Amino acid sequence: MIGRIVRSADFERVLGRPSRVRSPHFAVHHLSASPSLPAKVLSTDAAKLSTGDAQEAHSPVDEARPDGQWLGVIVPKRHARRSVTRSLLKRQIRAAFADQPQLPPGLWVVRLRTPFDRKLFPSAASDALRAAARAELSQLVGRLLPKTTPTPPAVSAAAPAAAQP
Repeated sequence: MIGRIVRSADFERVLGRPSRVRSPHFAVHHLSASPSLPAKVLSTDAAKLSTGDAQEAHSPVDEARPDGQWLGVIVPKRHARRSVTRSLLKRQIRAAFADQPQLPPGLWVVRLRTPFDRKLFPSAASDALRAAARAELSQLVGRLLPKTTPTPPAVSAAAPAAAQP
């Protein structure tokens, strides 16, 4: 399962790096790191509670996985004016990355670079826009995956049969 980036410091760290791949509408940034820890410590962590024994502090699930993947999505309002369109694009981005568990671990940020043409997609959330975004995102994620080279078939070392006299 892929986690979500929620802290602005993590977004800034990842966006400070050049993008790994780009498409006409999206850019993908990656940083091989874990999300930063929260700066504020809860007051009940160190203080003694008057109600009895202090409970053990549990760490969030995402922080327990040092080799995990975290995804941040940026869909600016200037590129998608309607909230329905922004929500549709965010859902498509999350779905495209959830389908690819073999991506390297770290922080991933997908950013909408340019708007989709409103003449081609007049509806805020149409099936055509959903299909176009999904196709572009799947192609983009496909370029992120490590390339596997096919191994050549093994040549048998058996010597040809000797000619019989």
